[in-house]
Amino acid sequence: MLYTVGEIAKILHIPASTLRYYDKEGLLPLVERSKGGIRMFSDKDYEWLKVIECLKKSGLSIKEIRTFIDMVGRGDYSLSERLALFRSPDTPTPKGMGFLIT
Repeated sequence: MLYTVGEIAKILHIPASTLRYYDKEGLLPLVERSKGGIRMFSDKDYEWLKVIECLKKSGLSIKEIRTFIDMVGRGDYSLSERLALFRSPDTPTPKGMGFLIT
């Protein structure tokens, strides 16, 4: 199924401007566009947006999220790099989430 910016914004309770910003910043490299140039979000994009929002709420910067997405795109051989990103002393760990990286 495909969703417009407005539809996916409503589903995720995120401003449409935030979705456009994420796309502009390269966090959604696979978002399709209609013949009229309208962003069309797939179910896979929807799942990525949930991951992005989780990472954002966890304290990662847009740059760190973009790095993570790039690592995922490179496949399983980047697993150790992804883990290192979350274990970095510069990466904030919200209270109660420390168990995820030990």
